[in-house]
Amino acid sequence: MIATILPGSTNFHAVGYNEHKVSTGSARRIEMKNFGALGMLEPPTPGELTSFLQGYSDRNKRITKAQFHVAFSCKGHEMSEAEILEFAHEWLREMGYMNPGQPILAYAHSDTENTHIHVITSRVAPEGRKIEHDHERRRSQEIVDRLMKMNREEKIDKDLESVRKYSFNSMAQFKALLNSMGYEVYVKDDNVYLKFGGRIRRKLDTSEIENLFKSPELSKERKKQLRMILCKYRDQSADKEILTKTMKEKFGIDMVFFGRKDHPFGYILIDHNDKRVIHGNRILALDRLMDFATPEQRLNRIESYIENLLKETPTLSGSDIHEALFRYHAWIKKGELHYNGTSRPLNPELLKIMERNNRIGWIESFNPQSEAERDLLCETGTNRLEGEIREHIKLGKPSEPKYSEALTTLKEIAEDMSIASIRYALFKQGFVIRQQGEETFAIDFSNRLIINLSSIGYDIDAIQRQHMEIRQQLMKKPQSPSRPAAIDNPPKKRIPKSPRDAGGGSSYQNREWEVGGNTNYDDIDSQYGMKR
Repeated sequence: MIATILPGSTNFHAVGYNEHKVSTGSARRIEMKNFGALGMLEPPTPGELTSFLQGYSDRNKRITKAQFHVAFSCKGHEMSEAEILEFAHEWLREMGYMNPGQPILAYAHSDTENTHIHVITSRVAPEGRKIEHDHERRRSQEIVDRLMKMNREEKIDKDLESVRKYSFNSMAQFKALLNSMGYEVYVKDDNVYLKFGGRIRRKLDTSEIENLFKSPELSKERKKQLRMILCKYRDQSADKEILTKTMKEKFGIDMVFFGRKDHPFGYILIDHNDKRVIHGNRILALDRLMDFATPEQRLNRIESYIENLLKETPTLSGSDIHEALFRYHAWIKKGELHYNGTSRPLNPELLKIMERNNRIGWIESFNPQSEAERDLLCETGTNRLEGEIREHIKLGKPSEPKYSEALTTLKEIAEDMSIASIRYALFKQGFVIRQQGEETFAIDFSNRLIINLSSIGYDIDAIQRQHMEIRQQLMKKPQSPSRPAAIDNPPKKRIPKSPRDAGGGSSYQNREWEVGGNTNYDDIDSQYGMKR
């Protein structure tokens, strides 16, 4: 059981807060005591309840913040609302808030996974005195322990023993671990002090804690998984409080922040399932963790980021953009921008530029040495480049070892008199013969080479001539009576399937330039469960 004393106020705003919960169906008023005739004829309004408490508190005008607001919560649903209310009565009695005539409002909330109630009353006693408030947080914890019949010293011993099972490597991580268990920790004069319920409960030597230091073993795969989870649930959370709650409930991971509430300077992850304490920035930088935005807003940012990249480097290829998007855990596939389980079509203009740049990159990978070679590659395949875009293509030199090897292969095929069709033999070796004006080229798609057969003195006529010589020999051979002549009834010509990357067709380009991978961001917390 936890009793949390909430901030006071001059106008009893806690009444409006709880009554609003009632109006939305996430709370019920379960008790209303000592409010006189209010509510006897018809349900009281929030304004009437507030006015009554303010009028009651005017018995002692020296108290400026008379509201006393406390929440009682159990773990899960281990206690019923009636049991928690009975506990609250005992707690209020020992704290001095259950004297005859003391107004009490109680609300049961159903908006969390823990059964809890809120109680509102005044810090003014019925006779007008101020109810004792010195050391009330310390007294509150002592009362909770006594009512729950808990031996706090034994509980601390058990908690410290469980701490030894965790991997942590600094005093800051030790503090974070104890904070997640409800303790306050501070170091002074080589001693470590543990506070709970406003009291110092234990004093330890710093050397005793330092002897427990050990670096947690965390694989790259686990780091990646944690990063993906933080990114996913950050985008589903409005603030760090909701994110912290989600991480605790779904994965058993506590998030402890350091610094001011709205402007922390660091955070630590405590994985209670794996018994690891992890420096948060090593998983996901704090500024990125605190960057709360809707999926649509984030897709807008990523698209703007791509646009800026292309403005800075107009010839940036798809693979370059993919590498740049890696830090955002986003990718592009089949013309759609994907991020964290959401997707939408990429801006058509950006997609057009990327496809053009991919095409340019593919052509440049052949290292064309002349404008003729460049122009031939630009006209190969389905995604052809216009004349003005061809100027962006850089001319280069082919890889010398591959080029020499290709020349040797071409020469061997040309000199082999047993080959019926040189063109087909070249095709089987990955070469496609293309004519560009008066010049003939062999394009090797496997090794990304283009060779000007005319410029190297290759006997172009031999390709067709040798083929015709073999055909003429076939015509002179006697025909078998059981089989018609080959020339009279030639077999149906079988067109061989082109090599996978031949021709630069659209399906090939998708495989070649497609940005992205097969990461399934929707399964990161189900398929690869955190609890082991």
